[in-house]
Amino acid sequence: MKPLDVLVVGAGPSGTALAIDLARRGLNIRVIDKQPVAFAGSRAKGLQPRSLEVLEDLGVLDRVFAAGGDYPLLGIYVGPFTVPWRMIKRAKPSEDRPYPNTWMVPQFRTDPILHARLAELGSRIEFGTELVAVQQDDHSVTAMVRVGGNEQAISARYLVGADGGASRVRSEMGIGFTGETDDSDRWIILDSETTGLSRQRWHIWPGKGGKVTAACPLPNTNLFQWMIRIDGDDEAKLDAEDLQRRVRARTGNGSIRLGKTSWSTVFRPNIRLAQSYRKGRIFLAGDAAHVHTPSGGQGLNTGVQDSYNLGWKLGQALSGAGDALLDTYEAERQPIADEMLARSTKRYQAIGKPSADAIRRTADERQLELSYCDGPLAPASSQRTATVRVGDRAPDARLVNADGTKTRLFELFRGPHFTAIGYGPKAAEALAQSSWPSRGASLKRVAVNAGARLDVSLADKQQSFCRIYGLQGDTLLLIRPDGYVGQIATKDWSKQLEQAARTMTGALYDARKANQ
Repeated sequence: MKPLDVLVVGAGPSGTALAIDLARRGLNIRVIDKQPVAFAGSRAKGLQPRSLEVLEDLGVLDRVFAAGGDYPLLGIYVGPFTVPWRMIKRAKPSEDRPYPNTWMVPQFRTDPILHARLAELGSRIEFGTELVAVQQDDHSVTAMVRVGGNEQAISARYLVGADGGASRVRSEMGIGFTGETDDSDRWIILDSETTGLSRQRWHIWPGKGGKVTAACPLPNTNLFQWMIRIDGDDEAKLDAEDLQRRVRARTGNGSIRLGKTSWSTVFRPNIRLAQSYRKGRIFLAGDAAHVHTPSGGQGLNTGVQDSYNLGWKLGQALSGAGDALLDTYEAERQPIADEMLARSTKRYQAIGKPSADAIRRTADERQLELSYCDGPLAPASSQRTATVRVGDRAPDARLVNADGTKTRLFELFRGPHFTAIGYGPKAAEALAQSSWPSRGASLKRVAVNAGARLDVSLADKQQSFCRIYGLQGDTLLLIRPDGYVGQIATKDWSKQLEQAARTMTGALYDARKANQ
């Protein structure tokens, strides 16, 4: 039997986002998860602006917006007073940043939205399917899985472990998971119907020694997510009576009543990073590659963007581009995870201290400024404009079609293809004369303020594109399938595009040249 293209282990946000990206490329995939059903808790509930852009490309943003809401003001209890505090400073949408604010969606809503999108693309999650062992050779991976007490083998050309912090894939591969776990630091987390509290605030009760208690209203539900920090030797019962007693003791408010609890757990914060994201034909993504403290809302978002980076590279490799592109996954994503771990850890360590660092959120956490500049696909010697470097996120902009209707760059980027933009007649003409491999991710050619007839011709009447991208003359830009700038050429447009094509398509480009 012909092996699958990719076996994805783990159906959380990272694994399912990857599966969606692979499925829309027409690849033969399977997604397995050892749990019998989808995760039922709120756990990761903050979607950062960059992740919202990814989810727009994957076709689920409208559903995500419908399922969530804005972050409420904090209400910090200090004696008899309640101090209002906005944890996240709100920004207005702009042409280049259409979704500038963090959006709150409990994970028990995010997961089904992604699962439904995957089903629309013809794939389903195989729940109750546990990975038992993994072997690989130069050509494929063989995964032994257990389903209903029976074992079977699944063969795939590549396997991606997105199976959480206790990853079986990572363990089977012997990949180290460096960092720390403080067993003396634990939290009770639960989703519970709650009366006696306003749903207009995220309630915070500071306690001695950093023993914080918090209750966050989950949008479009009648639930609050409660987080109660406890000592390492606390028995931490999770029955209704003990939870009610604990809430009353921590808040000092006898009017608060817990109702039905839909999910509860005892959580130990981990701070860990996989020593490698790849071993042969096996990759790690999401919590399997990095686990964060709950501060700052970085874990889920970093994981989804791991998958967004890896998906197009696997697609290219499976089309015959060669292996080198896959090595750039770790080189680009591991430093990002390391940086996010440092930020979230700093926030977490400030909890309970006389500092606003624990509850203040900055633009860094929105992940719009993260860049692959100076990485293997964006060398420091690359050309740049006044505002954009190779490796930066490609911002949005508003343009006008030939018929006078308006469009956004993100609408042009949407899909599994590369996008090349020729700004000005000389750059557009060079783009019109260029060629691209027929296999792998296709190339959409866009002319802006030029007479060349390409796939799309647009006018920058309000100078939106020119201003946002810092252009000062004819320029050719190549945008990667994951929405990052792959090449900037302000001269020698054909030569520069050819160099980028060789990097992004590898053997596919060489084969195209040989067949000419």
